[in-house]
Amino acid sequence: MAITAALVKELREMTSAGMMDAKKALVETGGDMEAAADWLRTKGLAKAAKKSDRTAAEGLVAVNVTAGKGVAVEVNSETDFVGKNAEFQNMVGAIAGAALNVSDVDALKAADIGGKTVEATITDKIATIGENMSVRRMAVLEGTQVVSYVHNAAAEGMGKIGVLVALSGDNETFGKQVAMHIAAVNPASLSSADLDPAVVEKERQIQIDIARESGKPEQVIEKMIEGRMKKFLSEVTLLGQSFVINPDLTVEDAAKEAGVEITGFVRLEVGEGIEKKVEDFAAEVAKAAKG
Repeated sequence: MAITAALVKELREMTSAGMMDAKKALVETGGDMEAAADWLRTKGLAKAAKKSDRTAAEGLVAVNVTAGKGVAVEVNSETDFVGKNAEFQNMVGAIAGAALNVSDVDALKAADIGGKTVEATITDKIATIGENMSVRRMAVLEGTQVVSYVHNAAAEGMGKIGVLVALSGDNETFGKQVAMHIAAVNPASLSSADLDPAVVEKERQIQIDIARESGKPEQVIEKMIEGRMKKFLSEVTLLGQSFVINPDLTVEDAAKEAGVEITGFVRLEVGEGIEKKVEDFAAEVAKAAKG
């Protein structure tokens, strides 16, 4: 069977494969469109497996909010360039939509978007775009009202930092301000009650060691520690922080003035906690030149 340009075009539209890959698939399968699509999928899985050990620390965080519920999802790629790709952005948006109906990343990977699982969709996209990708994290937040904010937005509802804020009352404007505060300041927890005890104890020990260097009596050191820990907690907990919109108020006091209570928040930042590989291209060129 003759492999025409029209057949290649049809297969490309069906699979999003490159022109040469589509033509080769049709040649390998004698022009059978369905078999060619399967051939491309098999090759795509092989490509994805080869790329799976490459660091994916860029990408996008997408947020999606419905009545009283919000989700934030981090989808990683290898380069920032892919995050600006409309094809990648459309996939991330669809994944964030599917996340509204699940509770964790494993369930999200198995969720359906466009007739395929999220995991299969990502595998196909790895084959066509040519970079390793993954759904790394997702978070769900519920409340009387959930407000979202995206920092460094690349498209509607997605960017480098995604924030969700849950309120006990209805005040979207204030919720958006708090979300912007969280994006900028990155609090460790909502309040001191939610802070990891190990973090508190580590800071306390550091402050004790610093205070003892002063040579002051233990009873004086205890009072010093009490004051320093109070300051520490006000700096790392959302409710205790000075509100960026009005630094004369804590976030908690600002919420009272706004007539609401902040009941929770989520902040996801692309690549947070991933050790990025630093490429030294000059060294690579020099090494190649030496042969």
